Amino acid sequence: MAPAVGIKRPAAQTITLPPPAVRDVLRSTIPSQPAEAPAAAERAPPAAPAAAVEGFLCLEEVDGRRWSYVVDGGGAVKGRGRGGAAGPAGASVRAVPLQSPLPPAEVSSWVELRLTVSFGVGYKLAVHLRAHWGERILGCTLPDWGNTGVFEEIMAFIRSYVVPEGFPDSVTPSYVPYMTWRALKHFFGGAMGVFTTRTLLSSVGVSQSKVTPGAIAINWILKDGAGRVGKMLFARQGKKFDYDLKQLRFSSDLLLEIGAGIELTTAAFPQFFLPMACVANVVKNVAAVTSTSTRTPIYKAYARGENIGDVTAKGESVGNIADLLGTGLSIFISKRNPSLVTSFAFLSCGYLLSSYQEVRSVVLNTLNRARFTVAVDSFIKTGHIPSLKEGNSQETIFNPPWRHEPVAIGSRFGEAFQEPASFVAIRPLFEDERYIVTYNPTKDKVYALLKDQAKSDDIIKAAFHAHVLLHFINASHARRLKQKQRQANPDRSDYGSLYSRNMDFLAHIAESCKIVSSSYGTFKKKAREQGWIMSESLLNPGKARLCGAKPL
Repeated sequence: MAPAVGIKRPAAQTITLPPPAVRDVLRSTIPSQPAEAPAAAERAPPAAPAAAVEGFLCLEEVDGRRWSYVVDGGGAVKGRGRGGAAGPAGASVRAVPLQSPLPPAEVSSWVELRLTVSFGVGYKLAVHLRAHWGERILGCTLPDWGNTGVFEEIMAFIRSYVVPEGFPDSVTPSYVPYMTWRALKHFFGGAMGVFTTRTLLSSVGVSQSKVTPGAIAINWILKDGAGRVGKMLFARQGKKFDYDLKQLRFSSDLLLEIGAGIELTTAAFPQFFLPMACVANVVKNVAAVTSTSTRTPIYKAYARGENIGDVTAKGESVGNIADLLGTGLSIFISKRNPSLVTSFAFLSCGYLLSSYQEVRSVVLNTLNRARFTVAVDSFIKTGHIPSLKEGNSQETIFNPPWRHEPVAIGSRFGEAFQEPASFVAIRPLFEDERYIVTYNPTKDKVYALLKDQAKSDDIIKAAFHAHVLLHFINASHARRLKQKQRQANPDRSDYGSLYSRNMDFLAHIAESCKIVSSSYGTFKKKAREQGWIMSESLLNPGKARLCGAKPL
């Protein structure tokens, strides 16, 4: 019967094998003849590790710990094997640890415990506990962070919450600056929310014992109800959220700060809490519905492929994290009772600056009115179309309500023509077109009137023609102004009538027709080469159309 297997740790691990197996092992490992040593040296494998002794068998690695298995030559030599090589009868295989020096022979009781703790998807922390009962030694060893890749697992765990899968290949290059400014904006917004909420609670009478909880609750409910009404009424803006989303997005953030300022003002006039809080909440809810409506088109511009949901989820996650950080910092600062005016001014400036940079970092490939104007002006002046990044960076973000719009598309007949003579004069120039472009010197505005047969490309061409005509009109105005300035002591009263006396706009219209007929095709081709997508719906044309048939 074969001897039993014995285990001894950690000084040596002894495994007793039957004699036939020992002879087979020795025949394959121990050199057979001394005379063949030189030839064998030439074909010898790499030297065994330093810890191995004569009769090295193999190396073994278990969880980063290495062992060398050698032939234990402590037994008596009873004969020679094949080729005359000495082979100890009853020899054993010994395991020699390579990672640490051999412990004393009298140490024989070691216990090793491995504890693995999971903190989330793809993140595990392993702790190794080793105890030696003989000398009462207890040790705790953490894994090597560089070897086990725990740091990489932690970073992967964080990335799964803040960036889309496949980042950066799954999004456009402008995604990173946009999310950076968005996070900073939400940070300032979260900090502002602490001050506004604290002020509202103080103004409504939470800190006053004479105010009943029922009255406080009613005022608060009325405030929220007014905000919901404002959100519902502003939803009628419709497609403006699509073609002017950048402008509306920044305007909504501006309204949000105005609402926050009104809320903070309630601290000075607590007796007017309800009307002021209602107005502030209406303004803030209008800003909220605008921000929500413009969010999806922006995220869609960053998504590559069918990952719009993933991009949206990660973007909102980044915003929430930044909002929580800003809220926590603001709570810490508010305990020191800082100046309300100073805090509001600082946080509002940071919020609006971040919002402006956030909107400017958005790169859209569609041509709305603002980007269409940039593209046409660049084409007229240089003959080139700006790239997507250049066109978006030159777009006007904030348009105040009182700003003069020099071009109107799809206007009514009465707005464009003040007298029938001008219409009769230019109508032959547009017989083959499905639109009519004219200039009204009284309003200093170019109008593009659309016929009922106008299609998508006709509307884009009408807008292009209107900007070309505007370029000629502005150049004519500049020449006349320069001539006026050359005169000695110019009469300032004639300056206002300078544009209204520009009666040669009919010649400019005829000249613009020639330019458009030869250059519109080139403009469309170059715009497509730069990646622009032109759609008449984003130009926001009016609903008026000219009908060719005479009424009965």
